[in-house]
Amino acid sequence: MNLVSVRLITDDVKRLVAFYERALHTPATWSTDDFAEVRTPTGTLAIGSTRTVGLFGPGAAHPADNHTAIIEFLVADVDAEFARLSPWLTDVVTVPTTMPWGNRSLLVRDPDGTLLNFFTPVTADAVARFAGHDR
Repeated sequence: MNLVSVRLITDDVKRLVAFYERALHTPATWSTDDFAEVRTPTGTLAIGSTRTVGLFGPGAAHPADNHTAIIEFLVADVDAEFARLSPWLTDVVTVPTTMPWGNRSLLVRDPDGTLLNFFTPVTADAVARFAGHDR
């Protein structure tokens, strides 16, 4: 079994897609006005309109209501990413900080409030854990 994607539901697909295209330096692939995907080498961030929720069942998801998950992106240099992103980010939660488990992390929120972690392994153990992953 493989985790293929994470899907975010939003009231404003264009705004959220534009944020992720800019943040991830990756263009989205649009299927319809209500659904787009931002693909990375290891997974896909899918973004769907609230109009798509009914296909899964009424009330199956609520936009801008995530308080339990952190979407994480492995990057080559988190400090360089912070420098690139900081001029236009509106919600920085934690500037690049080395965490006890060996990753240097930048935590921000997307326009809908979803927490994102851009991180770079910096200790030997952390680097070993992520060996073979693209950055």
